[in-house]
Amino acid sequence: MNKIRVGNQTAYSAETPLLPFEYAVSHGFDAFEWFPDKDESGGGWDEEDIDGDTRSYIKRSAIEHDITLSVHGSLHDTFPLDEARAALFRNVEFAQDIGAILLNIHLPADQEAESFIRAMEPVIKETDKSGIRLAIENTPLTGPGDFNLFFTLLKSQDHLPVSHIGMCLDLGHANLHQSTQNNYLQFIDLIGIHVPIIHMHLHENYGDSDSHLTLFTGPASANDSAIHAVFQRLKKRGYSGSVILEQWPDPPRMLDEARNRLLRIING
Repeated sequence: MNKIRVGNQTAYSAETPLLPFEYAVSHGFDAFEWFPDKDESGGGWDEEDIDGDTRSYIKRSAIEHDITLSVHGSLHDTFPLDEARAALFRNVEFAQDIGAILLNIHLPADQEAESFIRAMEPVIKETDKSGIRLAIENTPLTGPGDFNLFFTLLKSQDHLPVSHIGMCLDLGHANLHQSTQNNYLQFIDLIGIHVPIIHMHLHENYGDSDSHLTLFTGPASANDSAIHAVFQRLKKRGYSGSVILEQWPDPPRMLDEARNRLLRIING
């Protein structure tokens, strides 16, 4: 199997945006994702909270410790129009400043694939120009059929550069979609081979809510055979990329335990 990196992500619940990153550095994670998540109450963070010196520090630290960085599109990324599209351009600028190689955004459930592609054209061109891969993530409301259609249409856009675009497979969200509830393996099996999976988010739930349980603390705590099966399927697809643990648990060492157990499965 190609190189797979395992990392964690910034978190609304963390005291500072830097805390999960510094944890990743000190605990030997080799991937990390930055997720601007400031809300209307002022909680969380966005790019304006990370000044130039801090951005340079993040970039240097990532290079020094061989950490691959990605950026999750801001909370406004569902609607890539006007304010939301401006937010995505700020995401791209931030990714460039810290040396991130990938921007991840959601595939909206309430827009037709063609209109979404048209609205995203400036972002598609800018990420291609910047050398940043663009990952489109499944939400609990988007299923395999949505991605099969989206990538079929995307690859028919001869006027657009699209080779840098792929799917972010969110396993927890796949477990919640109505067509594959509590069966994320079926979700993967229904994704066409023409859909390149280039990024992953890993968290667990019991099919009832997007609870973002730390890996191996939900259904996989007692039986991890499905996680083995996930990476068997990814191996067949030639997957290489980052696997992001999307949580900031208490205590944080649960991330280490999940990472170590996951690597044993990946390296099987």
